[in-house]
Amino acid sequence: MEVTITSENFESLKNGNEPLVVDFWATWCGPCRMVGPVISKLAEKYDGKIVVGKCDVEDNEDLASEFGIRNIPTILFFKGGEVVDKVVGAQSEAKLDEKFQTLL
Repeated sequence: MEVTITSENFESLKNGNEPLVVDFWATWCGPCRMVGPVISKLAEKYDGKIVVGKCDVEDNEDLASEFGIRNIPTILFFKGGEVVDKVVGAQSEAKLDEKFQTLL
């Protein structure tokens, strides 16, 4: 299941018991729209093991700024409250699945 990441819920999700994957995106971004369904599919696959969220950079400029997001889509992988991996740009499902597996 995907969650919507906002400035209000980010800290509690980041510091939760499960790893967190955040897809920074925007509605006008073509590559973001390509990656979105892949992220949704992986969110279902890893439900209960990894929290997966989408963060609209237009609505949450503070979070995008905090993590230096300049290009989207950018996907950040958190474990223990820290960024442990990062992917920028459209990626294949296999590549993203591999990244998800490293969080477990």
